[in-house]
Amino acid sequence: MSELQIGALILVATLAVLFSGLPIAWGLALVSIVFLALFGGEGALATLAITMMGELSSFALLTIPLFILLGASVGVSRAGADIFESLHRWLARLPGGLVIANIYACGLFSAICGSSPATAAAIGKIGVPEMIKRGVSPRLATGAICAGGTLGILIPPSVTLILYGIATETSIGRLFLAGVVPGVLLTTLFALYAWAASIRDLRARAQPEERYTLAQKMDGLVRVLPFLLIIAAVAVFMYGGLATPSEVAAIAAFLALMLVLLIYRAWKPRDLWAIYRDTVRESTMIMMIIGAAALFSYMMSLLYVSQTVADALVSMAMNRWVLLAAIQVLLLFAGCFLPPVAIILMLMPILQPVLEANGFDLIWFGILLTINLEIGLITPPVGLNLYVLRGVAPQVPLAEILWGSLPFVLLMIGFMVLLCLVPELATWLPDALMGRGL
Repeated sequence: MSELQIGALILVATLAVLFSGLPIAWGLALVSIVFLALFGGEGALATLAITMMGELSSFALLTIPLFILLGASVGVSRAGADIFESLHRWLARLPGGLVIANIYACGLFSAICGSSPATAAAIGKIGVPEMIKRGVSPRLATGAICAGGTLGILIPPSVTLILYGIATETSIGRLFLAGVVPGVLLTTLFALYAWAASIRDLRARAQPEERYTLAQKMDGLVRVLPFLLIIAAVAVFMYGGLATPSEVAAIAAFLALMLVLLIYRAWKPRDLWAIYRDTVRESTMIMMIIGAAALFSYMMSLLYVSQTVADALVSMAMNRWVLLAAIQVLLLFAGCFLPPVAIILMLMPILQPVLEANGFDLIWFGILLTINLEIGLITPPVGLNLYVLRGVAPQVPLAEILWGSLPFVLLMIGFMVLLCLVPELATWLPDALMGRGL
């Protein structure tokens, strides 16, 4: 049996296992062990434990639980509500200001916690009921939060970008910087759409006008300012060369935990238990997927499937932009069924040599891939943010949430095209602050 035939069997088996409902980590591990036993020959299974533990022993992985601890600390507090309220006071008189406040609140919260579902849940829990109560259509209200929540995997710190950096052996610091400008621009595009949609919506015009004094606006910033200082601290320590990403993650997690204890008085055992429980649960899930993906990559490499597929793609001599479009379609399809973590760890070992052979910048591609995976978070059947919003706004049908998210999906696709035409949107900031990458 040829390597491509074995690869086709692996694809069918992997899809079957993942669609069966088996946890991703166990599914990848099962497929890896079975195919190594069938096609790997004697001794193929001897190094499974070493392979898995060797991947998990990487010091760079320490950033993941630390940034998750940061997000969990903020997630159990009222930080999301405070960010939303503060922005609302400044934008209340703008058409669609309430929706725009929620979108920018998603962006700011993303820059603190780095998790898309956590962002959608934290901001949506307070934002969606308030928007609907004040006359915003349920479709626009839920769609804005659903799409705004996806910014969590693009705006640094981002666990997705950390995993991409580890998988491709690219600089996590450069990836974080590369995500800043696209993240800000995408947030602004979402806000502009919300403004235009609100002008068209007669119900938005009927909202009662709210006025806040300058003192009230400044008062709303008091609780938010310390968390903005955490973002500034991350930027100074990481991009100033004062600390490694792991050390920055530790500093940021410690500061967030202290602020939650001091500002929100979350020192009761049940509050701390919720923080550490969520941290351990999510970290363990991601680490298990990483370990299982290492087995999967080892199996694909040992059976020479990854190399054969990569060689086949390169030998097709296809136009590099046609190839890139085909890769993006593949990622869009995969994102409808799999979480970003699994897609990166499963596909990048195959795609990386193809991208390098065609002269694509891996930092730039990482941002393009992340935006692509954002779309997967709000597209069925496994669009996680759709179900998060359904949970925080059970009065809104899932179909309404989906239709409300569709314009934002189109904006993301359009922005991906723009990023292909102007790659400097992603590469300019890391090149300016860290020098041109080699």
